[in-house]
Amino acid sequence: METSGEPRQWSRLIYALVFCLISSIVVADDDKPYYGGQPYYKNPYPTTPPPYNAKYPPYYYKPPPYNYQSPPSYEPKYPPYYYNLPLLMNRTQISSLLLQILHLLPPPYVYPSPPPPPPYVYKSPPPPPYVYSSPPPPPYVYKSPPPPPYVYPSPPPPPPYVYKSPPPPPYVYASPPPPPYVYKPPYYYTSPPPPYVYKSPPPPPSYDYKSPPPPPPYY
Repeated sequence: METSGEPRQWSRLIYALVFCLISSIVVADDDKPYYGGQPYYKNPYPTTPPPYNAKYPPYYYKPPPYNYQSPPSYEPKYPPYYYNLPLLMNRTQISSLLLQILHLLPPPYVYPSPPPPPPYVYKSPPPPPYVYSSPPPPPYVYKSPPPPPYVYPSPPPPPPYVYKSPPPPPYVYASPPPPPYVYKPPYYYTSPPPPYVYKSPPPPPSYDYKSPPPPPPYY
């Protein structure tokens, strides 16, 4: 019987073989090598100017002139080498072969992880006792004793209100125009009614004036 360690070793070997095949395909596909070196900078990268100081005038940094020199043109001594796969298979055949190999692999081992630890409850230490430091008392300001209570003299109430009615207008008797003269027996004139006596309304009740209460004593 096979032990549990043997299928794991075979699966690791197959995974390594598949990784090598994929990496060789990717490397062989890259046919654009770069033969030139990296550009060379004579001067270091300029740093930031120092902080401004009021004692000295501001310093303005002037970088040195940058003269870029391209690397010399590469003249290959040998023709470029193109790597050919030892297996005369195209990419579709290789991908189908890889799929077949992956189907033959055993399923990956699922490790049952232990249950997570209980949530951590952070307990902060108790705060130190608060010591209240009261500010110093203000300097003593001598205050004079309060004045005596103010007696509010209320004004005297107004005299009782006497209602005076306006005088009645003079009565003007306007007699109608006389009729055309027609001979009639002597007319006995009857006097008009006596003039209208105007009666004023009764006076209002007497008003009792109530003064406001005096203000509270001021201390």
